[in-house]
Amino acid sequence: MNFQQLRIIREAVRRDFNLTEVANTLFTSQSGVSKHIKDLEDELGVEIFVRRGKRLTGLTDPGKELVSIVERMLLDARNIKRLAEQFAHRDQGQLTLVTTHTQARYALPAVVAKFKAAFPKVHLALHQAGPQEIVTLLHAGDADIGIATEALEGEPDLVTFPWYEWHHSVIVPDRHPLASEPVLTLAKLAEHPLITYHEGFTGRGTIDRTFADAGLVPDIILSALDADVIKTYVELELGAGIIASMAFDPRKDTGLTLLDGVQLFPANTTRIGVRRGHYLRSYAYRFIELCSEQLTETTVRAAASPPRDDIDSE
Repeated sequence: MNFQQLRIIREAVRRDFNLTEVANTLFTSQSGVSKHIKDLEDELGVEIFVRRGKRLTGLTDPGKELVSIVERMLLDARNIKRLAEQFAHRDQGQLTLVTTHTQARYALPAVVAKFKAAFPKVHLALHQAGPQEIVTLLHAGDADIGIATEALEGEPDLVTFPWYEWHHSVIVPDRHPLASEPVLTLAKLAEHPLITYHEGFTGRGTIDRTFADAGLVPDIILSALDADVIKTYVELELGAGIIASMAFDPRKDTGLTLLDGVQLFPANTTRIGVRRGHYLRSYAYRFIELCSEQLTETTVRAAASPPRDDIDSE
């Protein structure tokens, strides 16, 4: 048994059992991939994959149990390298943070500035992605920290912490009829064309549920991934916008009026997530603490440690 065989098992699952894609990902040949799989199955004395002719179509029962062990072994192998780097170069290295556009643009700049001042030799790789992609990157060990409002909570291999709460607000051109309404209601808002976030981004699920619970069907004529695009089309008077309140800057967003949405939409919670068992360098814990002083290294370590039955099981 060797690490290349383990990587092939993991990639076969990730690539939907397409051995050509597995070979391309691992920079090897398809025949080499097939041989590694056959050698491992012969060594273990069980078949790992279900086959239809020469094609792999799924995992056998022992294969399903094996995959979870393989994931842990490869994660621990990466953790060993990170551990060595921690003691050899304590304040140097790379921190990979994956988050949404909204968080990167509006919530994180002050934290990033403080972090870079404290750790100038650490390269901060800031990736913007959708919530589901953030989960995938954390699961794969390709990101150290994930920050998003959607998707992180409830993932069994991730541990998440609430960072802050925020509300949606409504933006309209200064002369829009809603700007002069004494009391803004969902019913009045639903009478106008709306522009807001794409499904799955920045609390869009909260918006949809709020209208549905009120028995209203909003006329959402355009959706986008970030608030800057939404504001652009509101400025063109195509409709009223619903954005995260922190995305409005009165100094820059001239010509637009912000209408408070606290009474319309429930609060959303942005969460910080890490993969359980993923080794974090000391500066990663410091980044999280800069986000929230309650999230100390001791607190995060305790929550992110693998369960004792996983560690002690034979």
